[in-house]
Amino acid sequence: MGQTGLLDLENQFAFYGAYHSNPTNILIHTFFVWPIFYTALVLLQFTPALMSFSFGLKLNLAFVSAIVYAVYYVLLDKKAGSLGAVLCFLCLVGSDLLASVLGFSLGWKVILASQLLCWTGQFIGHGVFEHRAPALLDNLAQAFLMAPFFVLLEVLQHFFRYEPYPGFQESVTKKIEANMEEWKKKNHKKLT
Repeated sequence: MGQTGLLDLENQFAFYGAYHSNPTNILIHTFFVWPIFYTALVLLQFTPALMSFSFGLKLNLAFVSAIVYAVYYVLLDKKAGSLGAVLCFLCLVGSDLLASVLGFSLGWKVILASQLLCWTGQFIGHGVFEHRAPALLDNLAQAFLMAPFFVLLEVLQHFFRYEPYPGFQESVTKKIEANMEEWKKKNHKKLT
């Protein structure tokens, strides 16, 4: 509350939510977004390490990416963001283990198959159920950064009625509806 730009959780959530209003599309994203993040980290585990830590992790692009996501989520919302940070750390540790087990020659094939499956599912979700292009076509960085956190917040709201602060869901819902109405008007003008 009171933040601006990338740290404005309400606006970030409303932007992403305007592209994800169909329950089936939201469900598809719930199952496919975190695996995209995870398998991207597996791929990034194969980048050169700048430094190795005594407890087994190495400072490479996977580590840097996980830290960036984790810190961003905590800055957006301390409670849900902390859980998001833990999930990022678990993905980092798991990706390091999987990369070690698979090796690069098999690893990239598993990553490619996973990414293709997950991205295909999401594009089907948008095309068949949402009837709207994905958010990444309008704001790539915002869509990639917010996607895992959006899914986490959706799950927390659905199962635990979590709100970062009182009135969050109501305010975001209004913004989502306004964004979708604006999109419909813009689309209608293109068609006429």
